[in-house]
Amino acid sequence: MTTATTAAKPDMADLPEQRPHAPATPAQGRARFFNSGNAFNIKLPAVPGALFTAEPARALAEGGGTGFIPCDQSAAMGTAFPATTPLMLARYAVVEPGAGFTVDFRATGSIWYVICGAGQVDCLADTIAFAPGDVFLLSCAPAQIRAGAEKLVLWVVTNEPQLAHDGSLPPDAARRPVAPVHYPAAEIARQVEVIYDHAHNAQTSGIALIFSCDTQAAGRNILPSLTLSLNTLPAGESQRAHRHNSAAITLVVQGEGCHSMVDGTRCPWSSWATLVTPPGAVHSHHNDGTGRALFLIVQDGGLHYHARTMGFAFLD
Repeated sequence: MTTATTAAKPDMADLPEQRPHAPATPAQGRARFFNSGNAFNIKLPAVPGALFTAEPARALAEGGGTGFIPCDQSAAMGTAFPATTPLMLARYAVVEPGAGFTVDFRATGSIWYVICGAGQVDCLADTIAFAPGDVFLLSCAPAQIRAGAEKLVLWVVTNEPQLAHDGSLPPDAARRPVAPVHYPAAEIARQVEVIYDHAHNAQTSGIALIFSCDTQAAGRNILPSLTLSLNTLPAGESQRAHRHNSAAITLVVQGEGCHSMVDGTRCPWSSWATLVTPPGAVHSHHNDGTGRALFLIVQDGGLHYHARTMGFAFLD
C-alpha cells in the first residue's frame, strides 16, 4: 500500500487578477476575474474627518478674483476626482463685485448658501434674487450667477463625486428631478421658530429644519441622494452622541463657544468653517455659548434611506 503525498493548494486569496486564456474577440479580452478570497477584502482609504478653516478665510479675504475654493480630500481618499466625501463635494464660491460666471456642474443638482453679498442667479426659466442667509437649489442645467455691488461669497455642495464614480451624466431635460427652488433667509428663520414652538421627545435627533421641494417631498430630501438640514442648538445644550452611515458636510453659520466631537477629536467651531463627519463616526455637537447655534448640514442620506442602510443610532 502506498500513500500519495499531495502538496497543499495555494490560497486563492493570493491569486492576482485573472484574464482570459485565449480571448477570441476584443470584447472577450476585456474580461477580468477574481474570486471569493480576493474580491471582498479591498481596503479603501478611510474618509478623513476634517475642519476646513483656511478655505473660508481665503474666500472672505480681499482680492483673489472670481472662482471656486474646494474642500478637497481626494488625495487622502484616493479618488481620481475632487471630493470632500466619497459622494459629495463642497466648495466656497467667490464672485467679485459686479462680476459673474456660469456654472454647469456634472451633478444631479446643487445646494447653495449665501454667506455674504447679494446677487442674482438665472437657471432654466427662473430668476432668483438672493441675499445673505438665503438657501437656493439649482437644477442640473447651466446657471448664470452675478454679484451685486459687493463681493459675493457662497457655499455650495454637489454630488459630482457620485456621478463621477459611476460614470453617469446629469439627467437630460425630460428627467430632471428638481426645478430651481429658493428658500429666503426670512422664511428659513420663520420655519425655525415654528419648530421651536413645538415640543420634541428624547428620540428626536435634534432641533433641525429639513429642506425639501415639491418633487422630493415624499422622501424628505432636497435631491434624490442628498439631504439638507439647518440644525440648531440652544445655548448651554449639547446634541446627544450618535452615528449614522451617511457622511456629513457641515457649514458653521452661527455659534460662539461651540465645538463638535468627532470620533473623540474635539473640533472647535469658527465662522463659516466646513466640518466633515466620516460615515459611521461617533459625533456630537456642543454649545457652551450664550446664543443659539446654527449649522447647515448636507448628507448623502437620500442614498442611504433608499438603500435602507442609514443605521442611525444614539450612543448614550
